[in-house]
Amino acid sequence: MDRKAAAQERFEAVQPELKEISRWMYHHPETAYAEHETSAKLVEFLGGNGFDVEYPAYGLDTAFVARAGSEGPKIVICAEMDALPGIGHACGHNLIATSALGAAVSVVEMADELGFRITVLGTPAEEHNGGKVDLIEAGAFEGVTASMMVHPSSRNVVDPSMLAIHHFEVEFKGKDAHAAAAPWEGLNALDAFVQLYITVSNFRQQMHATDKMHGIITHGGDAPNIIPSYTKSEWYVRAATKERLEQLMERFRAFVDAAATATGCGVEIALNGHEYTEMVSNPVMADLFVANCNALGRPMGRAADEDPGAAGSTDMGNVSRVVPSIHPMIGMDTDGAVNHQPEFAAHTITPDGEQAMRDGALAMAWTIIDLAEQDLWGSLSE
Repeated sequence: MDRKAAAQERFEAVQPELKEISRWMYHHPETAYAEHETSAKLVEFLGGNGFDVEYPAYGLDTAFVARAGSEGPKIVICAEMDALPGIGHACGHNLIATSALGAAVSVVEMADELGFRITVLGTPAEEHNGGKVDLIEAGAFEGVTASMMVHPSSRNVVDPSMLAIHHFEVEFKGKDAHAAAAPWEGLNALDAFVQLYITVSNFRQQMHATDKMHGIITHGGDAPNIIPSYTKSEWYVRAATKERLEQLMERFRAFVDAAATATGCGVEIALNGHEYTEMVSNPVMADLFVANCNALGRPMGRAADEDPGAAGSTDMGNVSRVVPSIHPMIGMDTDGAVNHQPEFAAHTITPDGEQAMRDGALAMAWTIIDLAEQDLWGSLSE
């Protein structure tokens, strides 16, 4: 019996509906922890295709769990679903979610025969805050043997570098004054932000290729004729490892304190969401995934051949620290567009984007079949 052919046939039966869901998500983007209509649509599909669904789940309104299989190793496929503010699904979470659904449905009918349990886990807020960290803390990955997902990209890489990251809010607090008549009576919180921004920009020449500091101002003042007494900004600080991230954070805090001292302002720094760790790709699953992509006509690259500085971050890194995991990037011919551009979002609903969804789903499904048929579960944690 060719189980991979059977999985492909099962996928192709639901592929039109998955395309519709992906397009619907593209036209109805919902941001972190607000994925209410999206999660309901994904749950409806899974409930109608052989899964027992718990929704909401683990204390999060938009998280869900869809389970099948009665015994054996437990595989979790993560379905990200949140969009970015302003530019929608410019990170392709509509393809991530539908690839997860497609992979799970492709193998659901053989779960009991091959002796594994399959779970689709709806994971909110990857783009901001880190919903997977919430789910880890709530016990969603307890007793899990393996976890996987795929991510659309402009390139094919099975084990992409993903950086550890801290998300911060910085608030400078000064004193209002008339900007023309008595500016000397004020303490300019906008100057404090500008000083911090310039210091970070100057420091970039001394950073490693995988060190990142970048931020935006979310409140810069109320009127041009008032010395701003309050500014608020959001910052991301990233590094290749958790240890290097802590070193960078010491420098960033020093920059913040220096800006406050120079301007006479007070300052508060607060974490905004969870820390993400770097991604650790499981080599056994990665090798199987590469072989299956080759069979699909999609050659996969390796992180060792990539620019180490061309990396983002994901809360799937935290998952990879507690469960053997993979997070391959599935490439699309995006005409030069990269993740977090509107042009990238638009590409997800082209035939090429939908091909990426298909290949990602089948490569995951076939990898699960390989793990079960070859009884490789024990090797994942060696």
